[in-house]
Amino acid sequence: MLDRLAHAIERHCPGLWSQTAVPKLSLVSLDELVDPIEVTYEPMICFIADGAKRTAVGERSWITPRGEMALFTLDLPVTAAFEKVPYRAAVMRIDSEVLAAVQLELAESGPQPQAAVAAAVTAPMSPELVDAVTRWVQLLDSPEDIVPLASRIETEILYRLLRSPLGSVLRHWSLADSTAGRIRTTARWIRDHYTEPLGIDEISKVARMSPATLHRHFKAATGMSPLRFQKHLRLQEARRLLFTRDVTAAQVAQEVGYVSATQFNREYRRAYGLPPGQDAAQLRTRLAETREVPLLHDGSGAKP
Repeated sequence: MLDRLAHAIERHCPGLWSQTAVPKLSLVSLDELVDPIEVTYEPMICFIADGAKRTAVGERSWITPRGEMALFTLDLPVTAAFEKVPYRAAVMRIDSEVLAAVQLELAESGPQPQAAVAAAVTAPMSPELVDAVTRWVQLLDSPEDIVPLASRIETEILYRLLRSPLGSVLRHWSLADSTAGRIRTTARWIRDHYTEPLGIDEISKVARMSPATLHRHFKAATGMSPLRFQKHLRLQEARRLLFTRDVTAAQVAQEVGYVSATQFNREYRRAYGLPPGQDAAQLRTRLAETREVPLLHDGSGAKP
């Protein structure tokens, strides 16, 4: 069953990553190992049909192998490293409104179990879920079926996810006033304001939590404090700008919100092991040697 899904992904993903004609569906296909990829994930779920991927967030890292799925509930800066190829995955962007509608249709009664606040969780895929995801990807074989059927299969996938071991996390995530909902809102707000000088008191007001409570829940979810999360976003964007543009480190430091170029250089070197200019030059050299797709993304959309 997983082989059917892997073959369907391979047919419709000629490069590493492909956004498809099916709304909210992206595909990832890789036959040779590449350098780790820095990217900002949006809320999504990754269904792995073949291979394995290591994901690092803050101080945490884990491997998601063939036959498992990884749910990401926040706008999250991550480092993705492919551990085993060939790698094939289907990625679904989670639509909170569609998810809420499916929950209402389930008409579940009684209190739901409280889920831990988690930015990312993994679980095995059931055969029924693999079948639904496969049919969703196979719509690309018959484009005329996408409009009438894609949303119906999306609803089925969300239904099966709510019935899976990830269900409690999804339910908690979808509640706007839950702890998970507040952390989700806060993470997105930091992402939208990462170039600005932010303080923990200001961020706490967005989260509607005390600074101590915010710090505890945010770190439990992301492995980082809110301010380290902001710094991670700044450095990730700085690396992308240095790699893709003809700019100086000082120009990039100012663009991503650093007041001190010296502090930027120090933190950049601590994060990536080299000064900004040398690191960007090394990235370009590796890209020229491998002729692979760019190693950095701009954070728009759910990618590898």
